[in-house]
Amino acid sequence: MRLHAFAVPSDTRTGARLAMMRRPLPRQEPHMPIDWKRALREGAIAGSCASVLSTLALLWAGRRQARAAITPVNAVSHWIWGDTALREHRPRLSHTLPGYAIHHGASVFWATASAAARDAARGAPETSWPAICQRAAATSAVACWVDFQLTPRRFTPGFEHHLGHGALAAVYLAFGAGLALGTVLVQRSGRS
Repeated sequence: MRLHAFAVPSDTRTGARLAMMRRPLPRQEPHMPIDWKRALREGAIAGSCASVLSTLALLWAGRRQARAAITPVNAVSHWIWGDTALREHRPRLSHTLPGYAIHHGASVFWATASAAARDAARGAPETSWPAICQRAAATSAVACWVDFQLTPRRFTPGFEHHLGHGALAAVYLAFGAGLALGTVLVQRSGRS
């Protein structure tokens, strides 16, 4: 049996397979796009809360474990100044301001990424405390893992050079609490 270029014999195994391959795919639900306006708003508010609470935890831990309370905040500026920032123990605009700005920017980034990931997974904003806390804890854990396992040394947070594991856990716990608090603030402001 001679076949033309586009003819598909349906009575043979090969023809049946080809015919099945040409069937249209089952209809899927349209993908809900990420609501970037909502994600950016939540990221700014929840990230700011997370930044403030985790910075307070850094100051507390710095007072207990480093030479000065401000040392862990200054250490974040090692992104700019290299290892000399790790030895800065006084409040200085050149180290403290960039250190906090970098930390704040990273906090807003993680909060925005968390909100966008929720939207991408077709999830509506959480309404219960357990669900909010679960996402905040997951985001904090992922941020910690990325900070210390995937990030090149030059771009790690820097404060790990001055703080023990318990203090680092407290910082990331405060970060997660700030994310949860900020998410609740966003939801409440949206209802009023």
